[in-house]
Amino acid sequence: MNKKIIIFLLVFGLSVLMGGCWSRSEIIEEAIVLGTGVDWTEEGKVRLTVQIASPGAFVAGGEAGVGGTQAPAWVVWAEGETIRDAERYLAMKVPREIYWGHSVILVIGEEMARQGTSLVTNFFTRSRQPREIMWFMVARGEAKEVLEAQPWLAHTSAQAAGFLIRMETAGFSVHIWEYGAMLANKGVQPVVTAVAVKEVAEARGPGAEGKAPAQQGVELSGVGVFKEDRLIGWLDPHETRGLLWIKGKAQKGVITVPSPGEPEREVSIEIRRSSAKIEPEYDGENLWFNVKIYVEGDMVEQQSLVDLATPEQSNALENAMSEEIRNKCTITLEKAQWEYGVDIFGFGEAFHRKYKKDWLELQNNWDEEFSRAGVNITVEAHMREIGLLTAPASVSTE
Repeated sequence: MNKKIIIFLLVFGLSVLMGGCWSRSEIIEEAIVLGTGVDWTEEGKVRLTVQIASPGAFVAGGEAGVGGTQAPAWVVWAEGETIRDAERYLAMKVPREIYWGHSVILVIGEEMARQGTSLVTNFFTRSRQPREIMWFMVARGEAKEVLEAQPWLAHTSAQAAGFLIRMETAGFSVHIWEYGAMLANKGVQPVVTAVAVKEVAEARGPGAEGKAPAQQGVELSGVGVFKEDRLIGWLDPHETRGLLWIKGKAQKGVITVPSPGEPEREVSIEIRRSSAKIEPEYDGENLWFNVKIYVEGDMVEQQSLVDLATPEQSNALENAMSEEIRNKCTITLEKAQWEYGVDIFGFGEAFHRKYKKDWLELQNNWDEEFSRAGVNITVEAHMREIGLLTAPASVSTE
């Protein structure tokens, strides 16, 4: 009898568990957010802008997208005292339940970033739906303009910006969780990918120049420099390269240097791999950092007619590579130390690892200590390949 009761209870319990999903949500009832933007208005309110995927925009046979008749996304915004308040007003405009789980980018407007990003990150890291792997970006202008842009070769500006970041050739990419980690770390100040809106001329065939309307596209535009959670300035794309070299994150891209023997002509070297090591030195009064950068590259273009395959010319080219990288790093370092006065490289992290006791005394005033510190940058560069040509391509004079 007891055995039958136990079997009955097991069957009944399993039938309850297999009854379905009580919290299910149909996709046709959801508004899927692809990109999110937050701005600070002149009236002192928070503007929340979302880029919502159009129904059928990303399925086979759908009309939306590049060359389609239906817009791939709907950009809508609302204002409120807080982000949650703005979301409440946004829900009055969107006839579906807003779903944040597929948001690719979170863009903060420039004015909002100067006011403090904690007003934004608090909501998106506290809520369960938004993913912490969203790309975190700061706009040179308004975030709303970034989401309203209509780039070529991508359905939406959110997809375009996300792809540009994943290419890792022109910018410093940051997930929202990484930004939070930098804020919590006293040994480094945050830097965030900067994004800008640019006009792209549209041509529709021969003779159409000047008649087609300009189209707005997005591009990576260096990084925003923060002190704690407030934007204090920018690094342009060239200065951002220096940041990437010092942090050991310049894994892709091209180095262009004057050609040995013909300095008025250029040589392009594609980065194969690179690394960087920061070694602090401290005697109780004087603070010094030795930055050692290692890079390997392949020559991919040569404008000069000099044979660079010889050992002498190859060594000269490697020296030119080292000098170019060192110059970019020095420019970025001087701007961080003397203009902004913040450690965006992680020198404090290296110091903490080596001088744990001294760190306890210096951590609360680390940016001031970093600004006074000496830095020595050495670069070891090697050229591994020169392509299929062993001599420069030129017209024969014979």
